[in-house]
Amino acid sequence: MATRVVVLGAGYAGAGAIHSLQKHLPERVELTWVAENDYHFVLHESHRIIRDAGVQDKLTIPVGEIADPETEFVEGEVVDVDVDERVVHLADDSTVDYDYVLVAIGSETATYGIEGMDEHPLTLKSRADALEIHEQVREAARDATRDDPAQVVIGGAGLSGIQSAGEVAEFRDKNHAPIDVTLVEALPEIFPPGNAEVQGALRHRLEGRDIDILTDDPITAATADHIEFDERDDLDYDVFLWTGGVTGPTELGDVDLEKEHNRLKAGSNLRTEDERVFAIGDNSLVDQGENPAPPTAQAAWQAADVVGENIAAAIEGHPLKRWTYEDQGTLISIGETAVAHQVSFNGFDSPIETFGGPAAKNLKKAAAARWINKITGPKRVVDAWSVL
Repeated sequence: MATRVVVLGAGYAGAGAIHSLQKHLPERVELTWVAENDYHFVLHESHRIIRDAGVQDKLTIPVGEIADPETEFVEGEVVDVDVDERVVHLADDSTVDYDYVLVAIGSETATYGIEGMDEHPLTLKSRADALEIHEQVREAARDATRDDPAQVVIGGAGLSGIQSAGEVAEFRDKNHAPIDVTLVEALPEIFPPGNAEVQGALRHRLEGRDIDILTDDPITAATADHIEFDERDDLDYDVFLWTGGVTGPTELGDVDLEKEHNRLKAGSNLRTEDERVFAIGDNSLVDQGENPAPPTAQAAWQAADVVGENIAAAIEGHPLKRWTYEDQGTLISIGETAVAHQVSFNGFDSPIETFGGPAAKNLKKAAAARWINKITGPKRVVDAWSVL
């Protein structure tokens, strides 16, 4: 029987791995792609849907535009991976056998045990999530008045939280809607991974869009209509979006492999302790020395290129490559503006560490366009360019 490689997930890690495997696998190897949806969604631009639900099609790429005709696609939700039997179990009770499997099914939003955080806030992990946020913001605005504006609160001032706040502000201004936007961060400053320069640049632009910023006080509980803090008074909300942190998907909880917070541990060669199981993307903790690779789109893109080569090498009995994450900087949009920080592009480092304006905006658009072009082609780039 032919060797069968199975890829789980259609996010950046999964879609990128399919692209790589189709180039590197020997012809005798069968490739199967399993994903909950029959499309790849450009998730790092999902915040655009908060402002305008009409852009969703431009950010959605059918798997048929990524997979070769010889690649089998199975639409289904993964619920378990039996590493002893080499079987993937799906929610409809069907199974998919494998010789080698790549786990790339993404992550869930961490709630850190905060009371009520599992049930009350919205999250932003999918196209459906983005559409729900859009609908709730629109409904809240419709029911509000200038004297009693809708309260939209975004918890977590990392990349996703900042970009989401910017899009709510764009929706408000474009529609002249009575909305107050508040961005909440437990740590002393927004965008905790950054330095004072980029934090200041982001704060300046957020406050310039009339977005209130509350920092240095953690949320201790969430209810159906307000959030509670360690020190400050309760904050009422009409819409509450929580973007704080990453944890592994529940589906990996019973997988008999070494993991932490449901994220599979993998070596720098992207292989887990089981030589038949590889893991990349947000559901993994890939060894990079002192710290694992970050749960970001650019890390998933980079790892996907290498994992295709390594799975092919494993099948042939060849040595595996070590993957080293290369931080190419940060590009953050705030509505129609953007901030670029420590950016390198096509091998060249920017001479200015932090900057905004048209250059930052176009760099962000170009980064997304490069990804879309890689897995599909220029036609999709042209179609999506206006919303990136």
